[in-house]
Amino acid sequence: QVQLVESGGGLVQAGGSLRLSCAASGRTFSTFAMGWFRQAPGKEREFVAAMRWNTRNTYYSDSVKGRFTISRDNAKKMVDLQMSSLKPEDTAVYYCAAAGRPTPVLVSTSAYDDWGQGTQVTVSS
Repeated sequence: QVQLVESGGGLVQAGGSLRLSCAASGRTFSTFAMGWFRQAPGKEREFVAAMRWNTRNTYYSDSVKGRFTISRDNAKKMVDLQMSSLKPEDTAVYYCAAAGRPTPVLVSTSAYDDWGQGTQVTVSS
């Protein structure tokens, strides 16, 4: 099992930037991929970005492509999400997730075994 703790959320004006971090501990050596998801009030949790751990291949939802960047720091066992050009529709609770087994579909919540508690991001217009 992998324990995940997110940080870096907050309130920002539209057009601004935020950097979210996810600190991982536990069985991190078996991680296949890391992902970021978000959930707005009254909506389902949706895929934002993911990275395959060995290949560093990255994937983004169409709604954030070109604005968000997922990256990792092996030494610190952290995965970051740099968010730029933020829009009010980016407002949500953002969750970090870890997939411990190979899967071809990283956009689905079912691919991930462990989740953080979430961090709130609010973008004002």
